[in-house]
Amino acid sequence: MGWNLFFWLVICFPLNVALLASTFYQILILTDLEADYVNPYEASSRINYFVVPEFIGQAALCALFLLTGHWFMIFLTVPITAYHMTLYAKQQHLLDVTEMFRVVNAEKKYRIVKFALYLLTLAVVVFRSSCRIIAAGIMLFHNFKFEDVRSTLFEF
Repeated sequence: MGWNLFFWLVICFPLNVALLASTFYQILILTDLEADYVNPYEASSRINYFVVPEFIGQAALCALFLLTGHWFMIFLTVPITAYHMTLYAKQQHLLDVTEMFRVVNAEKKYRIVKFALYLLTLAVVVFRSSCRIIAAGIMLFHNFKFEDVRSTLFEF
């Protein structure tokens, strides 16, 4: 029981939040580029800084789910991990400065879909971790004798 709680709260939750924050930041940069608040060079350098660490984090999360046998979570994370691996193998994972304005809408839609998938994964992780906390609390109070508590509380 302790390992599962540690796995969901200490490993999966922060990693999912980091992936979600990274994707949200990339969406903001693309939105700023559309509104001409940032130049294409700066936008591509800011987004490209987060691409490879995001790919590594997503692959690590998927591998952790595979190693621990959480099959539903693997089915949520494998499609985006496979797509990341395909982009990296084709050397199309980084944004090109010269084609930023041509691909900004497609990249923004791609990152919004990724954001929704990460949000769904985060919701499942929060639900699973809260279930683990409730189960740990039930196990803790199952061994606790309620009769002793009542007798000590009502003795004045």
